[in-house]
Amino acid sequence: MQRRSDLTRELALLLLLSTLWGASYTFIKIGVETIPPLTLIAARTLVAGLLLATIIRSRRLAWPRDPAIWRRFMIQAGFNSVVPFTLIAWAERTVEAGLATILNATSPIFTFLLTALVTRHEPVTSRKLAGVAAGLVGTCLIVGVEALHGLGRELWAQLAIVAATLCYAGAAIMGKSFKGLDPMLPAAGSLLSGAVVLIPLALVVDRPWTLAPSPRSLLALAALATVSTAAAMVIYFRLLQTLGSVGATAQSYLRVPIGVAIAVAGLGEILSQTAWVGLACIVLGVVAMTLPAREPQQPRR
Repeated sequence: MQRRSDLTRELALLLLLSTLWGASYTFIKIGVETIPPLTLIAARTLVAGLLLATIIRSRRLAWPRDPAIWRRFMIQAGFNSVVPFTLIAWAERTVEAGLATILNATSPIFTFLLTALVTRHEPVTSRKLAGVAAGLVGTCLIVGVEALHGLGRELWAQLAIVAATLCYAGAAIMGKSFKGLDPMLPAAGSLLSGAVVLIPLALVVDRPWTLAPSPRSLLALAALATVSTAAAMVIYFRLLQTLGSVGATAQSYLRVPIGVAIAVAGLGEILSQTAWVGLACIVLGVVAMTLPAREPQQPRR
């Protein structure tokens, strides 16, 4: 009974994470209207990292003192924020939201393939493979197959989103190495490490003091940093330990219907007629990827 309640709590957190990250597509789309992608992402990581650092201080958590852990924070930052955040923000200036969602929802597939072919740090089962397939089918149905018609017109931007997705897969696998740390520590450590890299680049490339961002973009940036980054990262690192790499990246599928719903409300986009069928496929895929395997029964004596 306890195990079932624990799983229910983790799945609820998975749904919350999907909501927080699903909203990020709309926030980014609004943010890059008047803020260059590099400056937007540098501010996103800095604000989120400082917010988490403040909470860590109030909780009196001890920062890791091992330089090796901080080196891993820096590598995690590259995989989980510096590269993918920047690529997605740049790509969303030209790529349609529907196609971007399809391409970015493939991280469980890359995570599964990396786990199966390279790291093998988790059991790879046929059920997880079926979950990956069902989730991808549901994603295409929800966004609408017509969105795929744009594939190839903005090739470099689309490849940038695929590269970002591959980074997320690597981040999910590497994030397992922070087991034993409070989830807030790797979240804050990786974000602050990412800010150290991004801020000098933004200062040189964008000269942000010359920009005149709109209030709408600034509000989107604030929501992106606090809700879709700071809070989401803490939940994400927790789920990596409880649901595993493939299970945690299942939020990529769940955030599709949520992200599309937010885009419909905020940006006036239209849902496809196959949305409900796609949602059912996504739910089945998430269940297949996150349910724990049955424990073998002990033979009776």
